[in-house]
Amino acid sequence: MNLDEARTAVIHALGRMNALYQQPVFDEWVLAKLTREQGAVLFYQGPRAESYKARFIADSTPLGAELGQSQLHPGDFVFAPEAHGTHFDACIRLGATSYLFCNNTTRSMVEIRQSPLWLEAQKPFVDLAAKFQADPLA
Repeated sequence: MNLDEARTAVIHALGRMNALYQQPVFDEWVLAKLTREQGAVLFYQGPRAESYKARFIADSTPLGAELGQSQLHPGDFVFAPEAHGTHFDACIRLGATSYLFCNNTTRSMVEIRQSPLWLEAQKPFVDLAAKFQADPLA
C-alpha cells in the first residue's frame, strides 16, 4: 500500500468508527515513520496542528511501554487504556517502519470502552489493521 492509499483507508475507517459510536472515537491521528535513527510525521489530522510535534515523544510514552513489550508486525495493534489527554490511545503498525497513532484528546480508552456502542465501533479499527496486515505500507 502506498501513503495515499493508507491515508484514505485511515480516514474511511475512522469515519465509520465515529458513525457507529455516534461521536468521535479518535479526534486526532498521526501517520508516522519511526526508525532507531529518526522519526518523521507523514500525515497529521486533529485539533493540535500547531503543537503536536513538540509533544509527540511525550504523548506516545504510554504506547511506548506497550510497544516495547511486544514484537508488532504490520497489522498488529495496541491500546494504552489509561492514557489521558494528549497521550495517544492506540497504535497500529502499518509497515516495516510506519505506524498509525490515534488519540481522543478528551477521553481515555477506559472511558470510550464504557459505551455499549464501542463493541460495533471497534470493528472498523480491526478491519483497518487487517488491511495493513495483508498489504503493509511501503
